[in-house]
Amino acid sequence: MHRDSLPLPPAAPASGPNPAATALIMMGGGARAAYQAGVLNGVARIAARLGKVQAALPFGIIAGTSAGAINGAGLAIHAGDFQAATQSLGALWHSIHADEVYRTDVLRVGVSGARWLSTLALGWVTQRRAPRALFDNTPLGSMLGELFEPARVQASLDSGALQAFAVTALSYSTGRHVTFYQSHHRIHPWHRSQRIAVPAQITVDHLLASSSIPFLFPAMPLELDGHHEWFGDGTMRQMSPLSPAIHLGASRILAIGAASRQRSGWFDTMPGGGYPSLAQVGGQALASIFLDGLNADLERLQHINRLLARMPEVAGDREGWRPVQVMTVAPSEPIEAIAAEHQKQLPRTVRALLAPLGGTEARGAAFASYLLFEPAFTQALIALGERDAAAQADELAAFLYGVVPGTAPAAPGAGDRAAEQAVSP
Repeated sequence: MHRDSLPLPPAAPASGPNPAATALIMMGGGARAAYQAGVLNGVARIAARLGKVQAALPFGIIAGTSAGAINGAGLAIHAGDFQAATQSLGALWHSIHADEVYRTDVLRVGVSGARWLSTLALGWVTQRRAPRALFDNTPLGSMLGELFEPARVQASLDSGALQAFAVTALSYSTGRHVTFYQSHHRIHPWHRSQRIAVPAQITVDHLLASSSIPFLFPAMPLELDGHHEWFGDGTMRQMSPLSPAIHLGASRILAIGAASRQRSGWFDTMPGGGYPSLAQVGGQALASIFLDGLNADLERLQHINRLLARMPEVAGDREGWRPVQVMTVAPSEPIEAIAAEHQKQLPRTVRALLAPLGGTEARGAAFASYLLFEPAFTQALIALGERDAAAQADELAAFLYGVVPGTAPAAPGAGDRAAEQAVSP
């Protein structure tokens, strides 16, 4: 870790890894974030089998971006009860509908489509007000206003069940990534090239800003340094998604990704030859925004780790570096393939809007997957997340609870198969 002033986590208990120094990172992806709820369900089942039915979260630090920030908020308000937190989050994703996230009525979608068309075709003539986004996500703000209480995050921090909660968004005004964070102990803000962190009470507006997918949902104004800036989805150009958790004091990170390990193979099955539709291009563009940052950051950490292994004198505490263990869980099946099976469940008005763009074709499934807030799709992703967590149950039990299969709870780090990374945020 770099020479920044960072909080020293409490000593780990003998029964296993220290939750106060363990972080959960979740990145976004619109409706794809239902997968994260499934993985968390799976982790909660592991905790229950270990007798931790009423235990707090196994990660005291939560860093979320985009829809991952919303999932993180759901955990933060229930930090003292992991089972209740995952049940609440799972129930939300299990029954969610598109009209609870963005307006799907004929009038609103029709007006939005017409405004975009007229702006692109005749905007230079009419000089009319340019549309701000393809969809109006006012319903999401209303739903979050009912479910998310900022005071409960502070209560979790005050109780010590939560050490820190962070949400990252991109400022359209300056091009900087800004991490807004709340913490149990005082943590000094940090500044890096094009990314800064500021302490703040996280509100619904922060969650909306972090999850405002470019072009699809409107930007949000947030106060920063005494003035307002316009913010959008925090995954845009986010090259160091692991950094906030490390700055907040994590020595272990569980990262739940949204990029399928089989994604490229699925695209190989698509018929070629024709010119790509706008939805196909848009899907690839969104994939580059949402799905590639975490993998690139992990690869960078692996290179740093190999370098430090050859230079042990640099990796000592006196040099300001410390090891951080990282474990990832990612979809084992292409989410695009699942989305292709459920595209017809998009609201009729949305299908009508996306059809001219190719968004209702199989090749447009990647683009449609970000908007598929419908139960059949989200339930399929929850089930996939649960299966993937079950397939890595031994690794998760060792990483989060220090339990090696067939043994009693072990000391911190025992049985970990996650790669140890030496990192600098």
